[in-house]
Amino acid sequence: MISISNGATTMSFETLSSDFYGYENALTDQEKDTILKLRAFLDKEVRPIANDLWAKAEFFDRDVIVKGLADLGLFGLPWAETQQFPNSAVFRGWVALELARVDASAATLVGMQNGLVMGSIGVAGSQEQRDEWLPKFASGELLGAFGLTEPLSGSDTAQGLQTVAKREGDNWIINGAKRWIGNGSISDVTIIWARDEADNQVKGFIVPTSTPGYSATRIENKQALRIVQNADIVLEDVIVPESNRLQNSTSFRDTAAVLRLTRAEVAWAAVGNSIGAYEAAVKYTGERIQFGKTISSHQLVQEHLAKSLGNITASIGMVTRVSEMLDEGTQKDEHAALAKEYTASRMRETVAWCREVLGGNGIVLDYGVMRHFADAEAIYSYEGTREMNTLIVGRAITGKAAFV
Repeated sequence: MISISNGATTMSFETLSSDFYGYENALTDQEKDTILKLRAFLDKEVRPIANDLWAKAEFFDRDVIVKGLADLGLFGLPWAETQQFPNSAVFRGWVALELARVDASAATLVGMQNGLVMGSIGVAGSQEQRDEWLPKFASGELLGAFGLTEPLSGSDTAQGLQTVAKREGDNWIINGAKRWIGNGSISDVTIIWARDEADNQVKGFIVPTSTPGYSATRIENKQALRIVQNADIVLEDVIVPESNRLQNSTSFRDTAAVLRLTRAEVAWAAVGNSIGAYEAAVKYTGERIQFGKTISSHQLVQEHLAKSLGNITASIGMVTRVSEMLDEGTQKDEHAALAKEYTASRMRETVAWCREVLGGNGIVLDYGVMRHFADAEAIYSYEGTREMNTLIVGRAITGKAAFV
């Protein structure tokens, strides 16, 4: 444990009990200070309301949650224009983990705003676009969405994108549809990826959602990440000025560069979601009495908890290294893909074991496991399904692509 002075307040930093090998100790004091502030914010503002919002499928209060996350400096951490201090990819991973251990929807919100939306502008936008847009997203003034997936195009977006853009003078005319767009029904701006009719290459566009011809409808009856407002988007002759085309996006390679930045952080979120379920299970088993003693003293319960901790510990080691590789400039697509596939698969096992030790109480929201259990299914699928990520790794192993 270390003590960190924060103005007039001194806070003690202690690694999570679920961080069994103490990986968090490698963070700098300034990074630990931010993690402490984030934990306090999540415990005060998010944890008490997460179950209720999840049950109602309602979004966070923008003035409280979105602004609070922005005030912590969590939007735009990778970008020099917005970050409060120099930070590592490992630290950004820990932010994703801390968010997901309380609520995976909060982690998704930050991942979209920070990595996908601001990442698109940071990676594929011009300096002028970065100067204009990034501060507005970093402050929480604007809420963004990332429009890539389509009704008939998911894993094959590199080849199957059907949304098209046509250049007419100084404007682009966009037509098409998007699906599963996180917060697409409440965003102020959506990054739309479309295929240029002239050269058949994918390009990105900054599209204010008030633009005529843009419409978004929330997807109903979703049973994972229910706080995230996923939407179907329709674009009918949406006019976007050339100044809103991401100036450095010339092909799907640029889209892939954005996804490469975020895939490892989704792996961190998978670990955080596992930890959320594990911590709730440990708490419950220490309180639930059966056969005259707490069930934490039963051998099979301890086995489930030990297996869960093993999955979590192995996953932290993997995501720590893959984020170090990003800082070193050595991370490749297959490294991030393996991390996402492995941690998401282990998460699915872990949340199931944790739900199991709660018995019937495991299927209600009250005890803190069911939300993590359900949200795991969404994390398991987005940012590359297990199958697609294994094929990316398989191509690296064998030198042969087996995607079709």
